[in-house]
Amino acid sequence: MIRCVKTTFRTSKADLDRLFACNRISAEIWNQCLSVAKNYSLQHDGKWIGKTELQTALKNQFPLHSQSVQAVCHKYLFARESARQAKNQGLNAKYPYKNKKYFNTKWVDQSFKIEGNTIQLSLGIQNGKRQEPIQIIVADLPDAEIKEIELVYDQKLTVSLCYEDGKVAMENDGSEVAGVDLGEIHSITATTTANQSIIITGRKARSIHRLRNKKLAEIQKLMSKCQKGSRQWKKYKRAKTYILSKSERQLHDVIHKTTKQFVQWCTENEIREVVIGQVEGVERHTKKKKGKTVTQKLSNWSFGKIRKQLEYKLEEHGTSVKMVDESYTSQQCPCCGRRKKTSTRNYSCSCGYKEHRDVHGSKGILSKYLHREIRYLGETKSIKYLRIA
Repeated sequence: MIRCVKTTFRTSKADLDRLFACNRISAEIWNQCLSVAKNYSLQHDGKWIGKTELQTALKNQFPLHSQSVQAVCHKYLFARESARQAKNQGLNAKYPYKNKKYFNTKWVDQSFKIEGNTIQLSLGIQNGKRQEPIQIIVADLPDAEIKEIELVYDQKLTVSLCYEDGKVAMENDGSEVAGVDLGEIHSITATTTANQSIIITGRKARSIHRLRNKKLAEIQKLMSKCQKGSRQWKKYKRAKTYILSKSERQLHDVIHKTTKQFVQWCTENEIREVVIGQVEGVERHTKKKKGKTVTQKLSNWSFGKIRKQLEYKLEEHGTSVKMVDESYTSQQCPCCGRRKKTSTRNYSCSCGYKEHRDVHGSKGILSKYLHREIRYLGETKSIKYLRIA
């Protein structure tokens, strides 16, 4: 299975400057992709430029390895296609248009060599002469075949290593199916076909988001009183970047621990298949219906990150992941079919049905997947509550 790890490295001062230059050159390639694609579209009545034409237009123009140049082209094409698919789904997405000053440089396949803990990053051939490679030393290289290396800046330069760990997905002999409702207050709520439920609270993530938003508001207020580009403004800008970077690492750790707990629960309950409610487009058609508080909560919701971590961790355990439309799963009563919105933690209907609101939602998702409609699946036998310390 493919794995990625981000790690630090050591190198000489001269090579460090060359690495920063690589990311500046990659940004120039990205900007050129935007320019070439725009001109091609204008000259061909709105037709998009293809992969081959784009790579040909950028060939032998930049002092980087050809595969590093192609990697930037591929990222542009992927971003363009992702925006197209999002627009087709009704989302407010934009095609790539912003110029960049720095962009991650990637080395793949034959563009790097590894000898012990030393990695040689090739810069290709310029004017008929092969350039001197950049050498970096990584203390803890994965004991596996490294597929690609990406140069990433996060407070300092690091490298992201993608490698094949040689592991295969475990065999899963389970028979249960679990419906999963992802939320902002409770990160993960799930119910199985055996009516066993789990609720993993998102209190830790909410705490990190609140502190981050508070500190960012304070810094933004101070920045607004400074001349843009001044020494004091730059100091506040660095503080803002530090807070964003630190909170991102904290949230990544919380999501990892949350998904790990859920995967362990799936293993204990012999879950063969996990069905997640599809919440993309939750903000659609709500521009005039929500205030700043609700907008900020939706913005803080890490649905996509949780889903991606669940997918790759469950795949490792042989558990498949499916998506299902979750419309009305939290509002509709499974007994009488009435719909109502609840503002409390428990859902109750005039027909006598009562259930924890998020457990009710996860049951609705499970029922939609199993029966293509919302049905009563029986009384919940037990609810397990977990939280991140």
